[in-house]
Formats: sequence, structure tokens, C-alpha cells
Amino acid sequence: MHVIGIVGWKNSGKTTLVVELVRLLTGRGLKIGTIKHAHHSFDIDQPGKDSYRHREAGATDVIVASGARWAQVHELRGGAEPELADLLPRISPGTDIVLVEGFKRDPHDKIEVVPADFDGRLLTLDDPHVIALASDAPGLPPVAVPVLRRSDPAQVAEFILAHLGLGTV
Repeated sequence: MHVIGIVGWKNSGKTTLVVELVRLLTGRGLKIGTIKHAHHSFDIDQPGKDSYRHREAGATDVIVASGARWAQVHELRGGAEPELADLLPRISPGTDIVLVEGFKRDPHDKIEVVPADFDGRLLTLDDPHVIALASDAPGLPPVAVPVLRRSDPAQVAEFILAHLGLGTV
């Protein structure tokens, strides 16, 4: 299984790019998994639903299954936040590429998303694991990695496939 991170500062367009890449890559017959890091508490089940009530009552793990899908919610209950290495084994066997949104400090290959109005410091200047930038920003400082057009997700997908030795889109 190949891992490619999509990283950037808040509101840089990471999620939009990940969604576009998933559509493009699955459209080519690849099995794609995603892992997203959240910097805040979140709920994926709804208050009042049975799974929510199980979790709120104190269950550490709640699994909901149907004929269409299954989901697991694991409560940390004060435990340590999982590392990316802890989460990757949970991706289904046979997955071709895992797109990781966030986990920008972890040592895996990453594409940095830089919005057009960016005025901060590029992650690639300090992170040797950034393998490309995806940006339409004018006047970016010189970088030692390819700069891909953020407005052309097919170009980003082609870069990923070539980087991983999986052909082209």
C-alpha cells in the first residue's frame, strides 16, 4: 500500500484536492483509502441515534453495520491520540493508495497545497518529505520540488501515479 500525504495550512484547499484525487484515481480502477487528521473533537454519529447512545454510555468501541457499509467509532477516553502508523494498518487490504490529509509533521511523502493568497512560510522549505507543491499562487519562492497546478487535479494525480510507479491517469 502506498501512502501520499496532502498537507498545508488551514483553509489551503486540502480536502477539495483529496476529493478530486479520490474521484480521479478510483475512476482509473484503483482502490483508494483516506485518513484525515482533525485538530478538534468530532462526532460521526448523531445525538439520539443508537450508536451515539452506546458511546455516550461509556462504550470504548462502537461498530455499526448494514448491508451497505460498516463504521467503527473508538473513544480514546483520555488515551493518547493515535499516530499515522497506528491508523494505516486499519486500512483494508488491497488498497492501492492511501491519501492522508494532515499529519503534516509525519515522515511520509507529501504534496503541499498552497492557496493563491498564501503569505506564510512553505512547509517544503523545512520538510524533506514534501515531494511537490500544488498551487496556483503567483510569486512562490524558489523550491527544490516540482510545482503542480492546483487548478489541474489531473496533473497532481498523474504526478502521484508516476511518483509511485503506477503509470499515469
